[in-house]
Amino acid sequence: MKAESVIPTVPIFGIRVSRVDMKATVSYLTEAVQRREPHQVITANPIMVMTALDNPAYMEIMKSAELVVPDGTGVVWAAEYCQQPVAERVAGFDLLHELLRQGESYNWRVYLLGSTPEVIRETASRLQSQYAGIIIAGYHDGFFGPEADEEIVSEIIEAQPDLLFVARGADSQEPWIAKYKSRLNIPVMMGVGGSFDVISGKSRRAPKAFQKLRAEWLYRLLKEPTRYKRMLALPKFAVKVLREKDKVTKG
Repeated sequence: MKAESVIPTVPIFGIRVSRVDMKATVSYLTEAVQRREPHQVITANPIMVMTALDNPAYMEIMKSAELVVPDGTGVVWAAEYCQQPVAERVAGFDLLHELLRQGESYNWRVYLLGSTPEVIRETASRLQSQYAGIIIAGYHDGFFGPEADEEIVSEIIEAQPDLLFVARGADSQEPWIAKYKSRLNIPVMMGVGGSFDVISGKSRRAPKAFQKLRAEWLYRLLKEPTRYKRMLALPKFAVKVLREKDKVTKG
């Protein structure tokens, strides 16, 4: 079941983004787990939207996802600017933790995929300690090519998880989930980018001050200047929204 048939959405350049808050998002996904209904959850930001506008295959992945949440502050701003505001930013990192917190009550099974062997092991260990009620049903690092997909998919299916978190970067994690989601048949399948690096202690999340200013992107850029080429999509997105205000939210 597509989320848009249950919860309100706003189209941002054709991608339907949820307008509900974190609490309602978690409630909706809890019901998805209970109904065993597969959901690809995409945490949308301006870089992903701009990629989709340049890449029809990526746009199709974004459009076919069962739930797209407003992760990037630019997406939140665009909806507000076009007078169809979302309730709040639903950051993927926070959604991951809220789902695990919820999962403690149900002993949900969780599979973690991505990052380096060291990071994924530490992430699994820390999450199991932090959320004792969940079951880390399995994990695998992200260093594998297409030739290993079959083996990885089979391993995940055998683990029978309720939640699958994939940390392989937006350019590969979303297409990978989309390619295998019908076979995986997991209630919640979500790309989480660099979340495992933060959870494991390898890197730090932006301080609260940056988060309140909606400037986590700036913190990441200051910490990793090599990201500047990707970050160029942010002003391009803003200019496109300003220039095409009447077209942004056309379904």
